[in-house]
Parts: sequence; C-alpha cells; structure tokens
Amino acid sequence: MSERSPGHDNPRGSENKGTIMATTICFIIWVLFITDTAWTRSVRQVYEVNEPEDWTMHDFDCPRECFCPPSFPTALYCENRGLKEIPAIPSRIWYLYLENNLIETIPEKPFENATQLRWINLNKNKITNYGIEKGALSQLKKLLFLFLEDNELEEVPSPLPRSLEQLQLARNKVSRIPQGTFSNLENLTLLDLQHNKLLDNAFQRDTFKGLKNLMQLNMAKNALRNMPPRLPANTMQLYLDNNSIEGIPENYFNVIPKVAFLRLNHNKLSDAGLPSSGFNVSSILDLQLSHNQLTKVPRISAHLQHLHLDHNKIKNVNVSVICPTTTTLPAEQDIFSYGPHLRYLRLDGNEIKPPIPMDLMTCFRLLQAVVI
Repeated sequence: MSERSPGHDNPRGSENKGTIMATTICFIIWVLFITDTAWTRSVRQVYEVNEPEDWTMHDFDCPRECFCPPSFPTALYCENRGLKEIPAIPSRIWYLYLENNLIETIPEKPFENATQLRWINLNKNKITNYGIEKGALSQLKKLLFLFLEDNELEEVPSPLPRSLEQLQLARNKVSRIPQGTFSNLENLTLLDLQHNKLLDNAFQRDTFKGLKNLMQLNMAKNALRNMPPRLPANTMQLYLDNNSIEGIPENYFNVIPKVAFLRLNHNKLSDAGLPSSGFNVSSILDLQLSHNQLTKVPRISAHLQHLHLDHNKIKNVNVSVICPTTTTLPAEQDIFSYGPHLRYLRLDGNEIKPPIPMDLMTCFRLLQAVVI
C-alpha cells in the first residue's frame, strides 16, 4: 500500500474546504448586510426623532402657486406670481415671501396653521387697511419681521403681534397712527415709516408709548414741520430727511439720550430754529444737516465724528465758537485722546471760500477729510 506523501492534498478535501470557506464568507456578508440595515434604520429613526420638525410627506405639502425648496423646508416662495389671494400656509413655514403680487387682503384663514411664522414679506402688493382682518396678524405669536412696503395703507395696521421686532411700512399712504397702536410692541427695534403722508397732527404725546426697545426710527420723506414728540428713550438712529422741519425745541434731545445717528437733510432748519446749545449732545456721533438754511456752523459735542453741513448758506467758520470745550487733560495724556473726535467735515455748497482756517485744524486734530 503506497503512502500518501505529506505534501500532497486530497483534491476532494480541498474542494470541500473551498465550499465551506465560500459559505462562511457569504454568511458573514449576509450578517453584515442585516446588521448594516438594522443600524441604518436605527440611525434614521434617531435622526428623525431628534429633528425639530417631523417632515412627513403630509407636512411637506406645498401650495401649487408657490415654490418649496427641499433644501430649505421652512421657506415658502410665492413672489412675482400675480397672486390675488394668500394661499393656505403650511404649519412648518417660518419664512414667507409674497412680494410683488396683486394681493389686496390679509384674511385670518390662510394663517390658521402657520404658528411658526417669523418672517412675512408682502411688499409691492395692493393691501389696504380695510383688507386686513382684525386678528390676521396678531395671531402670529412668533412673528419677528413684517414687510408691508409699497402698498395702499393709510394708517399703521393694528393690532400687531407682541413678538414683532421690525415693522417696514415705507412708501404707503400712511397719514394716521391710531391711539394705542404701539402700546404692546415692547420688542420692536426698528420702525420704518419713510415716504408716507405723515403730518404733525398724526402724533400725540403718547403715540410711541410702549416702544421700550426701539432703536431705529425712520420718518424721512413725509410732510412734518416739527420734530415728532416724546420719542422712545432708547432711540439711537433717527432719520427725518426730506421733511419741512423748521426748528428743534429746547432740550429736545434730553428725552432721547442715546441718539447717535441724526439725519435732518433737506429740511428748512435755520439758525433761529436751533436750541441755544445747538447740537452739543454727547451721544451724537453722526450729524447730517445738508440742504437746510443755516448761516452759521452750530455748536457740536466733542464726541461728534461726522458732520454734514453742505448746501446751506454758511459764509464763514468761526472756530472759536464751534470748537468744543474739553475738560482739563489727565496727567500724561494728549489732546489726540481727549480732544474733539471730529474726523469728517463737509462744507461744500455754501458761501465759504478757501483756504481752510488753520485754527480749524488746530482744534479738530483728528480731521481726516474736509470738503469745502
């Protein structure tokens, strides 16, 4: 009987081993596939549970008049579509774009489920005050930004949601602000009423009462002859360009001690219409008085950085009058740190002839540009 050499394998045994190995590999792949499927399903479930909103197919309904980008599921784009009515707004929507349509009314019904809305843009439509149903806007408890520019409004709409932070009403026909309109809007930081039809009689002493956090007020391009009364104390930016304002009451700025940017371009201000202290208000950093009827440079604060006086009737610059007085310098400090902060001065369009007085540069040592 011949012995099998130690190095010689049985062909049948090798075949069996190959079969067993292949079966084992297939089993391992199958186990990995099942494990991966289960893991993926588990991860997907956790992801879906942790999502802020459960975007089911039902939730992702999109009004046929609009566009709902899958990559931005909280936004609804319905602008430039010739719409005459607001479609039903799905509950997931935070940002609603309806500008440049033919919408005349804001009824309550389309917003029944839109409890998450933060932003509504209804600019360039045909909305009137009569077309706004009373509870349509006030029911939106999370609304922060409301754009109603370029419509047909004749008064500031009311009631509005307490949550509102910005109200944009430029280029309407607003001539009235009903009493109590702003009484509950303590979160409003920006109010834009530019390019309307506001007269002085639109304001009462308590018109702005309630606007505790208002920082920017824009009433440019109206028909005001006087400064608006009793502005909110936190106002930092006040824009009153293109009115017919003739004067500023004495101590007017005491009520708005934080005002930093003041624009009164294109009015009818004269020397006689200014307070005795002029604009010597420490909070004001940027003062614009272009296109008025001033014949003298008014008094200013040492903190003022930008002064626009172009296109008035100023004939000369009396530096001894306008140079702000400064307190005695602390020891080892220089005038560059504690002197007047004026950096930009515009005087062109007046009756001033060059050269620039040297004492002007001596007073305002931080001046970087003088236009004359």
